[in-house]
Amino acid sequence: MTRLGALELVERVVDPGSFRTWNDAVSGPEPDPEYAAELAAARARTGLDESVVTGEALLGGRRVAIVVCEFGFLAGSIGVAAAERLVRAVERATAEGLPLFAGPVSGGTRMQEGTLAFLQMVKISTAVTAHKAAGLPYVVYLRHPTTGGVFASWGSLGHVTAAEPGALVGFLGPRVFRAIYGRTFPDDVQTSENLAARGVIDAVLSPEELRRVAIDALTVLAAPREAPPPVPQLPLERLPDVPAWESIQRSRRPDRPGVRALLKVAANTVTPLQGTGEGEADPGLLIALARFGAAPCVLLGQDRRNADPIGPAGLREARRGMRLAAELRLPLVTVIDTAGAALSREAEEGGLAGEIARSLAELATLRAPTICVLLGQGGGGGALALLPADRVLCAQHGWLSPLPPEGASAIRYHDTEHAAQMAQLQGVRSLDLLRNGIVDRIVAEHPDAADEPAAFLRRLGTVLEHELAVLLHRAADGLGDLVAARLARYRSLGR
Repeated sequence: MTRLGALELVERVVDPGSFRTWNDAVSGPEPDPEYAAELAAARARTGLDESVVTGEALLGGRRVAIVVCEFGFLAGSIGVAAAERLVRAVERATAEGLPLFAGPVSGGTRMQEGTLAFLQMVKISTAVTAHKAAGLPYVVYLRHPTTGGVFASWGSLGHVTAAEPGALVGFLGPRVFRAIYGRTFPDDVQTSENLAARGVIDAVLSPEELRRVAIDALTVLAAPREAPPPVPQLPLERLPDVPAWESIQRSRRPDRPGVRALLKVAANTVTPLQGTGEGEADPGLLIALARFGAAPCVLLGQDRRNADPIGPAGLREARRGMRLAAELRLPLVTVIDTAGAALSREAEEGGLAGEIARSLAELATLRAPTICVLLGQGGGGGALALLPADRVLCAQHGWLSPLPPEGASAIRYHDTEHAAQMAQLQGVRSLDLLRNGIVDRIVAEHPDAADEPAAFLRRLGTVLEHELAVLLHRAADGLGDLVAARLARYRSLGR
């Protein structure tokens, strides 16, 4: 694999001619003669004074802070001086309110400086965490190779994390593993592609793709937090009194548009993410950074195209999205479209019930504006886990029930023949949900979203734009009031 140098990577990603270095003088421990010679050779070979290059640039016209490694300088290893330069850059980015772009490539801790260098990862991780706590974006691009303490600190803390194709990315490098354990590490584990498939990182991107994706991601991550201009509200439509069972059957049509179609038709910026960042991914849960009109958001959606119901990993992935919204002070949009959560041994042993409880608690108390879209089926705990929100929108044929009606019929009548009757009695359809204060607005279908997918999704997108703008205005007056009103809403349901 051809490695790009630190400055080469920066030049490919940022706006031409915009990079300005922040490389102030730093010093580390007094080197012994052998180490001093290695440092001198690295400086002569690379033209750099350390393994870390820092600075600022424009990315799509947006000012960003940059921290990147140079592998040619002692394998990009981090010693005391490199760590100090890196931390100063992170702290400056935080002080100046800049998004931070990191491009690690490193064998990890600099062995010539030993334990003292090893402990530098503490202050690096702390500085990055403080940057994120300030509500500022942190985007990471892992390069070949990124291992050891670098991957185990600032390489693994991104809001969004991508890696270059074929990159070796892992905690313990294969040479060290072989030396310690006397056998080789499996070839297909420590690769960017495998980590993306496992939900550890979000994407595998070439340097050429990186610029576009980083610009799109920052369009949402670094969007102004003030409310966008008001968006006119679509007039309410008079809805026909459709029986609950008919709506349920319509919601199950295989050609009904789902969350992916919603993003494609109604959003103007979409950056897909994937996984929990902790080694799990569920294809039934979609997570993305998106923008509807001028309003940015983190979006979580149950993907009706996936044959398997959402399981514990999907809910842990959803909670990652909730944390993203809270950390970045962005609105959160959840999209419900599921016949129910996974029912299996794996789901039980994976803690499904606990994940539903934690999702409910986290979403209900989330310090961010929240909107739920009941797009289609709303079966059981899998739906409820994404429901509690400041505003709940419902497609005309969307529904919400403790169980699919067939399950409710089985409990009460010991058969499934009474499913339609149970659906009517339980008040699952959109008109019943509106009357009971569970949803705030119904988006009409003419007569069915599957018959007019693009038109329906455009209507829904316009309603989302309006609702996001209103919520951002409310949030500007204080998130505490928003959360208190949300809790009061669910406290009073049914009373």
